Amino acid sequence: MKRLLLTFALIGWFVCARAADITPITNAFKVGNVATLEQTMAKEVDVALPKVSKTCDAKEAVATLSSFFQANKPAGFSVVHHANKKESGFLVGKLSTASGEYRVNITYRAEGDTAIIQSIRIE
Repeated sequence: MKRLLLTFALIGWFVCARAADITPITNAFKVGNVATLEQTMAKEVDVALPKVSKTCDAKEAVATLSSFFQANKPAGFSVVHHANKKESGFLVGKLSTASGEYRVNITYRAEGDTAIIQSIRIE
């Protein structure tokens, strides 16, 4: 009986342990919403896009992504792979645009249940 209670307690603990929520990031990529992305960015972000690769502050990263989204109107975004660790995580997604499909790699750190973007690579 004690083992059964301990098992349920451990399962409950794992279920209650929250991972960082990536939903705001994925929803922003679906429609190219850079304002939402700016709210989830660290002060300094590594950005790698076709023809552009730099480390910049959040405002410059937003301007760079805004230019990319203007040239490549998003039509959808789907998560291909997502992994959470205790204090960080990453996701790999597929961004569908009017001009083609792109692979998106995002690394983030977790602050509570919020994912704070550290790097974005679109290829």
